[in-house]
Amino acid sequence: MTVSLLIEVPEHLHDSLRAFLALRPGYDTDRVFAAALALFLLQNRTGDVGESRAAARVYLDALFKRSAGGEA
Repeated sequence: MTVSLLIEVPEHLHDSLRAFLALRPGYDTDRVFAAALALFLLQNRTGDVGESRAAARVYLDALFKRSAGGEA
């Protein structure tokens, strides 16, 4: 399942993201935000192993550009 988010970020952060994406055509904003959010949740986990595994899966999938189903 995918959920859309509408967020506001500081302009300097947006500029940095655009510069990052300009140098890495294989990335897009969805992939970067999914990886960043998943990493944040992994680093600040609540102790629920199932949720930690799900966050780890999303992080690795985004990092290695796999689909949500784990296909390469």
